[in-house]
Amino acid sequence: MSGNRKPVHLAVYDTLADWETGHTTAYLARAGYEIRTVGASPASVRSIGGLRIQPDIALDDLRPEDSSLLILPGADLWDTSGDLAPFARKAREFLDADVPVAAICGATAGLAREGLLDDRAHTSAVSFYLVATGYKGGERYVDTDAVTDGKLITAGPTEPVAFAREVFGLLGVYEGEVLDAWYRLFHDSDAEAYAVLETAGQ
Repeated sequence: MSGNRKPVHLAVYDTLADWETGHTTAYLARAGYEIRTVGASPASVRSIGGLRIQPDIALDDLRPEDSSLLILPGADLWDTSGDLAPFARKAREFLDADVPVAAICGATAGLAREGLLDDRAHTSAVSFYLVATGYKGGERYVDTDAVTDGKLITAGPTEPVAFAREVFGLLGVYEGEVLDAWYRLFHDSDAEAYAVLETAGQ
């Protein structure tokens, strides 16, 4: 990892949706980013798939200036309790500090409740899912796989590859033809895309 590259922080909590951020974190790590997990407390959590995760850092100790990106995965808890609201508030801190945030699935509803989608283009599972939060950003909803608006990325639960694509583009991990090839390889199983990545040394 380059000496001045800051870690990427992955929020972890009970009922975390395992499948939504795997492409993102794996290829960020391969690109030289340290991935650090952030929990509400130092206590371990369990994903939907039953994986036990021990957070590296507690949410209260996370500062935007120490991070390259905050990733907020989906989780049942986004819709069944207010337990994850502090993660949405931390996302506000990040965006206020001009540090990127990437939210997928239920985390988009958390951001909507926090008011972070009222003035930004965004997407989610479906538009009426966010309307149910009572947010004021309905006119900024985009019916597509993933959206980047400034330093905020949003995606729905069926789009982990598009989510990763937006993260890589925002951080400059892959660009142009290589970014497009990565997406085509993992989203479309495009064998020709593999050749592009091999040529680029990826």
